[in-house]
Amino acid sequence: MTVLLALDSSTDVMALALTAPQGRWFFEAEGGPKASERLLPELMALLARAGLVLAEVDAIGFGRGPGAFTGLRTACAVAQGLAFGAAKPVLALDSLLLVAEDARRQAGGTLAGECWVAMDARMGEIYAAAYRHEGGRWRCTHEPALYAPGALLAHWGAQLPATLCGSALAVFPELQALGVASAWPATRSRAEALAALAEAAWAEGLGLDAAEAMPLYVRDKVAQTTEERQAARAGA
Repeated sequence: MTVLLALDSSTDVMALALTAPQGRWFFEAEGGPKASERLLPELMALLARAGLVLAEVDAIGFGRGPGAFTGLRTACAVAQGLAFGAAKPVLALDSLLLVAEDARRQAGGTLAGECWVAMDARMGEIYAAAYRHEGGRWRCTHEPALYAPGALLAHWGAQLPATLCGSALAVFPELQALGVASAWPATRSRAEALAALAEAAWAEGLGLDAAEAMPLYVRDKVAQTTEERQAARAGA
């Protein structure tokens, strides 16, 4: 009787999921700066809705990134705090894979070939990674990295992705112009995808000691200077 609690605040949407033998509970709300205030109270409310307490949870999953710097730190800190307090393991979940899983669900359970996720990383850049769903599980084929749009296009060359999903599709005209047949620019339910990843990670025995929980940063610089912002606006 496995009970899993999972949270993600890597984007401007805060997603929470609770899975138990008696059902599933999901919550999504505005994230960003508000995530640090709302994350813990909403997690406790989710447990209360299910009639459960933290001691009954087997593991706590969190979106490790890549994504918003503050959001990753918040999710990791909350997961660690709860896991330490309840003596539970954590599940470090790939926040880009969450987007691929959501796209797979929107597509009815299958995706064509290799799936590239491209998320708007702000500052004119993109978080991107590639995955393939085979044999009922996901495999990462290109690790998450930070790209300028031109560099990502150059990386693909003439071999365009079979499937492309993520928020960068709605932001960068270069990606829109590719005309990828299987494209999923918006997520339908980050919380449901988060629950699926937590269940898969638990089934594969990927639980970690809370002390090992670390965010995945692929960007060292988290803000632009005034001059850089002005130059970006002028270019736009």
